[in-house]
Amino acid sequence: MLFEGQSIQCVLHDSGVAEMRFDNQSESVNKFDRTTLEEWKQVTQILKDHDGVKAVMATSAKPVFIVGADITEFNELFSSGREQLVEWLVKANDIFTGFEDLPYPTAAAIDGIAFGGGLEMCLTCDLRVGSPKAQVGLPESKLGLVPGFGGSVRLARVIGPDNAFEWLATGKGHKADLALKMGALDAVVPSDKLFAATEAMLLDAAAGKLDWHSRRAEKKSPLQLNRMEAAMSFMTSKGFIAGQAGPHYPAPVKGVEIIEKSAYLPLEEAIKVEHEAFADMALTEQASSLIQLFLNDQVLKKKAKIAAKTADKKIGSATVLGAGIMGGGIAYQSASRGVPAIMKDINQAALDLGMKEAIGLFGKGVKYKKITNEQMAQGVASIKPTLSYDEIKHTDIVVEAVVENPKVKAAVLSEVESMMPEDAIICSNTSTISIDSLAASLKRPEKFCGMHFFNPVHKMPLVEVIRGKDTSEETVASVVAYASAMGKSPVVVNDCPGFFVNRVLFPYFGGFTKLLRDGCDFQQADKIMHKKFGWPMGPAYLLDVVGMDTGKHAAAVMADGFPDRMSKEEKDAIDVMFEEGRYGQKSGSGFYVYGKDKRGRPTKEADPKTYELLKSVCADAKEFSDEEIIARTMLPMIIETIRCLEEGIIATPAEGDMALIYGLGFPPFRGGVFKYVDDQGMQAIVDLANSYSHLGNAYKPTERMLEMAKNNETFYG
Repeated sequence: MLFEGQSIQCVLHDSGVAEMRFDNQSESVNKFDRTTLEEWKQVTQILKDHDGVKAVMATSAKPVFIVGADITEFNELFSSGREQLVEWLVKANDIFTGFEDLPYPTAAAIDGIAFGGGLEMCLTCDLRVGSPKAQVGLPESKLGLVPGFGGSVRLARVIGPDNAFEWLATGKGHKADLALKMGALDAVVPSDKLFAATEAMLLDAAAGKLDWHSRRAEKKSPLQLNRMEAAMSFMTSKGFIAGQAGPHYPAPVKGVEIIEKSAYLPLEEAIKVEHEAFADMALTEQASSLIQLFLNDQVLKKKAKIAAKTADKKIGSATVLGAGIMGGGIAYQSASRGVPAIMKDINQAALDLGMKEAIGLFGKGVKYKKITNEQMAQGVASIKPTLSYDEIKHTDIVVEAVVENPKVKAAVLSEVESMMPEDAIICSNTSTISIDSLAASLKRPEKFCGMHFFNPVHKMPLVEVIRGKDTSEETVASVVAYASAMGKSPVVVNDCPGFFVNRVLFPYFGGFTKLLRDGCDFQQADKIMHKKFGWPMGPAYLLDVVGMDTGKHAAAVMADGFPDRMSKEEKDAIDVMFEEGRYGQKSGSGFYVYGKDKRGRPTKEADPKTYELLKSVCADAKEFSDEEIIARTMLPMIIETIRCLEEGIIATPAEGDMALIYGLGFPPFRGGVFKYVDDQGMQAIVDLANSYSHLGNAYKPTERMLEMAKNNETFYG
């Protein structure tokens, strides 16, 4: 044994090949943290001074190679300031280049994931051999960053700048066959032959049969590009990537700029360009928000794992009560993840529609080569439509998804409970009806909770798991584990009108309708909230998608639950649209009119009639600044979100922010409401809210907000 540390062990085999094995003793995966970097530096020095080494092979003792850098350590580092950050990058990169400069051939044997810093380590090697399980990529752009360990400049020299642009911009992982085709891997061999094949290649290189010297020299030299062609390529790529990423995500374009600025520099100078670019991105609010989003997602995943371990009821089969598009979507989601589902309805036409929805979703999986025809057949076969209750008696969980009517739901839930085993779990997929009120019709309320899916089910990541006052923690754990097994991100919330997501959404709509009342153009509001603030769509368009009938019903529920700040004394734009039968997309018209073009593609256009209808509830047209539109729509949502945390409706800021991002499409680059407030500063939010106090209690800061502002507190610390 040449070296034995907490993250790396190094042994010298009889062949003369030293195996540097990544094996983090305190983690289930390997990642680049300070300990790993320091140990790698020590190993490199040992190898450099050892006379018996012919070559070095980097391996992993875990099912992954290296998943990337330890982002929690990066977060601390970013707060130290630009100068210290660049200084640290220089020292870290000295370790990478020190290994790269060893006086004999090096290779990485990749069996599993090598992302971010993991791939950057592999790129310092002269050879890279993967198994079919290997996946490589540089996902830093998803965190608002660019590579910091030489990944962008080395990758461009290994696979060519055009391919490197795509890898850096998308942040996607690439499977072994594609990585081999592009040149990121030199060979792909079965896992059981990976180490032997890599060692054989290294021995050939050491014996002069493979020209590793030329490969290394090429990687360390400037790119061999025609300057005119390169200039056109850089300009075109930046324009395309900027258009795809949008103005709120600068990291993908910065990746292209690194390659452009460093193209004609030797590797040592090129890496300095990357250092500066990394520092530029690391200190942006976008990176801060996207990193926090990543950490928050880890919180959800950790809670789901704990739930899976503590759940007293393992879900092996499910029933969906109520078919149609929603029921079909839920059944598909369950069956596609290996939990067979029975779909029960009283109407054959609804069952047919539900099966059509599920089959269509499986068909899309085949079309886009995510599943095979055989997997589709198995998935469809694991959904059983039925008109009879007899079929459902032995399933582990029932998800009720009938019409959003409390009396109908209560009757259906009571009926199904009488037919199920005592340990069966029953859930209601409701968006507005109190879980406690529905539980009143049940004999076993401890086995009942809400399970709120978002439409369309197959696309929306969030599931709200709603805990009633009598719901047992074991039931909650079982449902969280089931939602996670379905591929969803469950967030547990306590029962209240609208639960969490709808409760905070409707104050946003309330702020919007007050804007219209005071003369704001709905198209201007949509444009600002979409393009400037970053929502997937503006409030008028979102209301059209939600449906004006649904919006009116939910708004009434919120008004009953929170009359001091969500009731209204006058008719508003939603009422007008509803009374005119303009329900939005579902009826072909709302704020906008909807149709299809000559190719059958959906269209959305402004309708002059909308302005005529709104005259009855809106003041004459008036100009509003971008900042005022953002403030008046967002403040009610922000304050209500904070109230939900204070009242214990949500447990943590992390879960609240992820629910907003996964359930509503809150702009990821802003990180969620709590991260947004931290970035703006609570005092700034309080001052802004006070300036709009004349608009009502929805704009009134809570006492805790005032206290946080006074003490300069943040949600994330």
